[in-house]
Amino acid sequence: MKRTNISTGTVWEPIVGYSRAVRVGDVVHVSGTTATGADGKLIGVGDAYAQTVQALRNIQSALERAGARLEDVVRTRMYVANIAEWEKVGRAHGEFFGKIRPATAMVQVGGLVSPEMLVEIEAEAIVTPRAPSKARAAKKRSRARRHR
Repeated sequence: MKRTNISTGTVWEPIVGYSRAVRVGDVVHVSGTTATGADGKLIGVGDAYAQTVQALRNIQSALERAGARLEDVVRTRMYVANIAEWEKVGRAHGEFFGKIRPATAMVQVGGLVSPEMLVEIEAEAIVTPRAPSKARAAKKRSRARRHR
């Protein structure tokens, strides 16, 4: 099976030796992801909800680069610095995954890479075949009629 490594170009990837995401066949694994912005700076310092939203946006971006969507996610793991913040983290997760409902876990950890980081999230996705859009299906039918 073909393996594709997805990199975001952060300084940490080559130092630690990881990829933001790895796709093998139809399976995409997204590494632990925090609330860093495009500039590498932490977004939402002191705000577990804001950090969760940004981490999930980062995961969504990695999935899209790997040819997957949030709807393909079958499992997430949430690591939080303070389990008392579970409702804020859970609410943000629910806003992204409320209809998708992947298997998940939320655990408190002793600390993350930076003391300002309050949440880190992993995701796993299985890419499923997409139903053709109505526009593509109509275009295909139109072409088929012309070639009869």
